[in-house]
Amino acid sequence: MHITLPKQPLSLTEINQIVSKLRKKGKTLVTTNGCFDLLHAGHIKYLTDAAALGDLLVVGINSDASVSRLKGPDRPIQNEIDRALLIWSLKMVDYAFIFPENDPTAFLEVLRPDIHVKGGDYLPEQLPEKNIVEKHGGKIVIVPFTAGLSTTSIVKKIITSQS
Repeated sequence: MHITLPKQPLSLTEINQIVSKLRKKGKTLVTTNGCFDLLHAGHIKYLTDAAALGDLLVVGINSDASVSRLKGPDRPIQNEIDRALLIWSLKMVDYAFIFPENDPTAFLEVLRPDIHVKGGDYLPEQLPEKNIVEKHGGKIVIVPFTAGLSTTSIVKKIITSQS
């Protein structure tokens, strides 16, 4: 199947309208979020694991401003539109959108997923989104983290190799 992506990621409002229709058909909504600054094999495994948990995977992409706040002034490496379109182009991702906050609580309040996924480098108790997801009857699922695969480690390797 060939999917043509728009020039811009959809808005949260557009995603919510689509998700609402699909949920009325009994589809299970899985969400996750992240910076996804440099797409790597760890991201692919993580998103594949997340998609396997339900019928529909929606990915929130941190905005450029929130990536800078979270990761420092030298990040992001790629702009938010490019990061969102890269993630959305993956076959296991149904929709991707950009959110401006540092954490996903605001968009989770709107989408109310059945399952929200995070990587194994987190514990559920550490997640600010835990209460929102559970308040609406959803659950947090932690999928295994792929050791040694992170954007930060890739960036450090590139910098070291250029020194």
